[in-house]
Amino acid sequence: MPSFKKGKRPLVYYWIIAIVAFLVIQQILQPIRAEGKPKEITYSQFVSMIDNGQVREVTKDDYNYTFTAVVDGDKQKFITGLWPDTDLTERLLEASKKHKNLTFTKEVETKMSPWLTLFVTSILPLLFLLLIFYMANRSLSKTMGGRGGGDFMNFGKSNAKIYMENKTGKTFADVAGQEEAKDSLNEVVDFLHGPQKYKEIGAVLPKGVLLVGPPGTGKTLLAKAVAGEANVPFFSISGSEFVEMFVGMGASKVRDLFKQAKEKAPCIVFIDEIDAIGKKRDVSGYSGNDEREQTLNQLLNEMDGFDATEGVVLLSATNRPEILDPALTRPGRFDRRVQVELPDLKGREDILKVHAKKIKREDEIDYEEIAKRTAGTSGADLANIVNEGALRAVREGRKKLTQTDLEESIETVIAGAQKKNAVISDDQKKIIAYHEVGHALVAAIQTQKTPVTKITIVPRTGGALGYTMTVDKDEKFIMTKQELFDEIVTLAGGRSAEELIFNAKTTGASNDIEKATAIARNMVTIYGMDDDFDFMQLEQIQGRYLGGQRSMIVSNGTGDKIDQKVGKIIAQAHMRAIEILKDNLEKLHEISDFLLKEETITGEQFMEILNKKPVENKENPKEEPSNENKLEEKAIEDEIKTSDDKKENSSEISNEDLKKELEETLKENEEKSSDKDLDDTIALGSSEQSNQEDE
Repeated sequence: MPSFKKGKRPLVYYWIIAIVAFLVIQQILQPIRAEGKPKEITYSQFVSMIDNGQVREVTKDDYNYTFTAVVDGDKQKFITGLWPDTDLTERLLEASKKHKNLTFTKEVETKMSPWLTLFVTSILPLLFLLLIFYMANRSLSKTMGGRGGGDFMNFGKSNAKIYMENKTGKTFADVAGQEEAKDSLNEVVDFLHGPQKYKEIGAVLPKGVLLVGPPGTGKTLLAKAVAGEANVPFFSISGSEFVEMFVGMGASKVRDLFKQAKEKAPCIVFIDEIDAIGKKRDVSGYSGNDEREQTLNQLLNEMDGFDATEGVVLLSATNRPEILDPALTRPGRFDRRVQVELPDLKGREDILKVHAKKIKREDEIDYEEIAKRTAGTSGADLANIVNEGALRAVREGRKKLTQTDLEESIETVIAGAQKKNAVISDDQKKIIAYHEVGHALVAAIQTQKTPVTKITIVPRTGGALGYTMTVDKDEKFIMTKQELFDEIVTLAGGRSAEELIFNAKTTGASNDIEKATAIARNMVTIYGMDDDFDFMQLEQIQGRYLGGQRSMIVSNGTGDKIDQKVGKIIAQAHMRAIEILKDNLEKLHEISDFLLKEETITGEQFMEILNKKPVENKENPKEEPSNENKLEEKAIEDEIKTSDDKKENSSEISNEDLKKELEETLKENEEKSSDKDLDDTIALGSSEQSNQEDE
């Protein structure tokens, strides 16, 4: 059954509407036309009207008499058929003599030109039919691909784009950050350049190469670069262009594509998004799209039918390899799979340099620093960052791209542009400032710390009211359990600062909660970091290149245990973040006040305040309290501050665990202090006894 895009109507639908409208209009106009139409009467009535002197004007044509007569004082038109009456002429003459107002004529036949007759009867209807055919063909072409796939004369023809030699405009020099993929594809280029050395040893080039990776990593660019390096024709088509409106067209397009490729061999055929036609076939026998399966079967047949020595290489790209039919990915069809992953630190640096070549820029740009700040981005993201930086340079009135432009473009792409006219109250700014400093302070204090690059409370169009940017010193390929836990602690730092300072919880931590929960769940279900479940898979992910669709492979009871363990990890991380902030409360206040004043601070400014030592009391250095007394005094001060905050706030206490922990800390300090006094007394008594014995 034909299918159309949602929101689009087929041409037949409009034709039906037009016909119905025409019939309705005809019915409406029928009475109007009937009013001006002559009334039909019998020939005898016509003769009687002539004898009575009612007829005024008579016109004869080849078939009828049309006349005007006076009836009840009104002139009316009548019509009657011809009758072989030889006396009619004499009757009309007598009536005209008697009444003087009767005229009769015969309609003169006007002959049409034979050329005009031919045009009206033959050519004009043909032109009308051709116009309808053209309109239908044009509408069908738009519906079925737009590049000739819907042409009535081209049904079954492949509508692949064909790039002749050196027309792709891309080579391996335009591809950066994918050195392993280029090495794998370099054999294809070498074979197309000189296949003889492969034939001599008996080696056969892979019939198909499947490029697999996340979106934006450069799979299509790699395919074009292979064709550009090999200097051979390049056929490019999307998998969705095979399956169209009419049954059998997909298989026909596959046959035509490989026929053209064999005629232009050596060449490269590139099918982008092959998962559109290469999905696993339905084993139940109730497939919802037989046309797609016919197209897949034809593709499998064509791949078996051509010889790899002919010089036709099939490249395909997908970011959903797990759904491809096993018959398509088996050796002998797609013999080689090339992973096109997200670039590492060196790869991102090289990609930035490639895209920056096309732009006027300053010489002192630090590409390595930009690459460090863009971990997890694809080549397309980096190209967008460079372009955003160039646009910013133009907006600022500069003629060259600068380091600042690139740094700001990273934030624009990730978090959105600055909302310069946003109005935020001072109270909310204070909460946001403490929230962001909480993140930064917890990240910097921890053992596995990540250097803070920037803290800002300037709102962004992406929805962020502020953010803390942290950058790893080195590229991380694996993470330990402690590092993951520290990351959760850092995410909990914002909410912990809100609770500690304002005794409140805000909606600003929603994204932090989402990320922390995902990490904690992965620790239990994916990474096997829980002691009870140990080395056991509890969850599987499908479509990892498209964000991943998670599905549990455990019982409901085990699922409840997993939820409990995830909650326990997050609770421990939350308490750890509160402990760090309590121990560095003065720094939290100092940095937050500075951030409120400046709105944006750099990592260097943050670390300078954090590492600044407090002023020592030089007048009475001997009276400086011991570390234990310091801890006790600090705990008492914290308790007093907490109790004061609770008195000022009429709301309920939001963290009873914190209060209990504080009381336990004070109790432990008192016990340690009493134990120390007792030890000092015992030591003093022993010393006196020893002195007496010596005397």
